Amino acid sequence: MKLHVDHIKDVPVSVHIDEPVSVFPLLADMQHDANCHITGNILGDLTVTREYENIRVTGRISAPLALSCSRCLADYTSFIDTNFTIFFRKESSISAVSDDELELGEMDLLSSAYSGDEIDLTHEIEEQVAMEIPLKPLCNDDCKGLCHTCGIDLNTSTCSCGAESTSLKFSALKDFKVIQ
Repeated sequence: MKLHVDHIKDVPVSVHIDEPVSVFPLLADMQHDANCHITGNILGDLTVTREYENIRVTGRISAPLALSCSRCLADYTSFIDTNFTIFFRKESSISAVSDDELELGEMDLLSSAYSGDEIDLTHEIEEQVAMEIPLKPLCNDDCKGLCHTCGIDLNTSTCSCGAESTSLKFSALKDFKVIQ
């Protein structure tokens, strides 16, 4: 998924993406994770414009997901839909600063460097998708999870373990005896 910098003139260039996960190495590696699977193609529409020496890429990326809830372990489907803007600057135009500390501006946080006559968007696209995948996916915000004692799914049924509230913080010390 490469852009030729010479083809980007004063008129914005539109790029449509409809690629399988295997095109994106980071996302292909994430497929081996038991908690998250991208179930379809990565779709996107990008607009590429030249702004002086910079190349601006704005777009929207989407992908269908199959996730496993971190509370109740139920499988469910979700969808990523994200907007982003990235500025690409030629490596030679980035000034080398020798100071140990450097304050980054907003432009520095949204920019990436490229060298040569091409910009490879593969890494940027997979990074946008990976950042949208939740670390602790939940099937819904009100998920009750599993019973800590018997393991029953509290979303679908109730357990008879007792309604006593226990703190798991110090449960390893509950049978601890001090000998004096």
